[in-house]
This record gives sequence, C-alpha cells and structure tokens, in this order.
Amino acid sequence: MGKVVLASGVFDLLHYGHLRFLEEAKKSGGEDAKLVVVVARDKTVERMKGEPPIMPEGERRALVEALKVVDEAILGFEEFSMERVLQTVRPDVVALGYDQGYLEGDVKRAAEKLGMKVEVVRIGKFGRRLSSSEIKRKIAKRFAKQPPC
Repeated sequence: MGKVVLASGVFDLLHYGHLRFLEEAKKSGGEDAKLVVVVARDKTVERMKGEPPIMPEGERRALVEALKVVDEAILGFEEFSMERVLQTVRPDVVALGYDQGYLEGDVKRAAEKLGMKVEVVRIGKFGRRLSSSEIKRKIAKRFAKQPPC
C-alpha cells in the first residue's frame, strides 16, 4: 500500500479547481497513494466564513467521495482540531491548497506533538479558475439582472 495523503476543504459548489487540487494532492503521495479528504462541517464553514455553505455537509462529502481520484471522504469534526484529524487519518502527506497556507504551521505543530512524521506539500492554483465564492457572486449578479417571472 502506498502513502496516505490527506487533503481538506469546504468543497461548496464543487468545481474544476477542486478536482485539479485533489488530483495533484493524490499525486504528491506517489504511486499507489490513498487520498483521504476531510470535508468541513457546516458549522465550521459558518464560523470561518460568516455564513453557511450553499450545499449541506452530507451532500458535499458524497460528491467529493464520488470523484474517481478520491479514495475516501469523511466529515471533519465540529470543533476543529488538527491533532484529532491527524490521529484519525494517520497521513504520510498533508496536501494544502494555494489558499490554505494558514494551516501549515498547525499541521507541523500537531504532527510534532503526536510524534508523527508528516510531509506537508503545497498545491498551487491552476491558472485563472473561479473559486466557489466567485461562482456564487457571478450567479447572484446574473440573477439580480433578470426581471422577476
């Protein structure tokens, strides 16, 4: 069995950038890697972003797990704890997206505290891709222009 790679995110309005991130995350583990994705809980998203996600956590998790590149998708913990995530998944590699740099120190500190050897890799942005937030804004703008039915 290859390395276990951990990736995480909200994955609200799943889009091409998410797919590319997960493909690159899995590649970072090398041949026969297993990709485990932690999908943020609705309450966690609301705390982080000030509003709940468009899609409920169970649907976001199911969509992520349905992607061919993903071996397993799990919901995160109501109270975010990097130590708990690392203890649960036991990854060899933690892949962080271009907008998740704030987590790098947390991952390294938690791994050190647990006595785990975890490689942290950063996955870059793939060209000019729209984020979920940008997609939501475009949709809202488009519908705001349309006269009511």
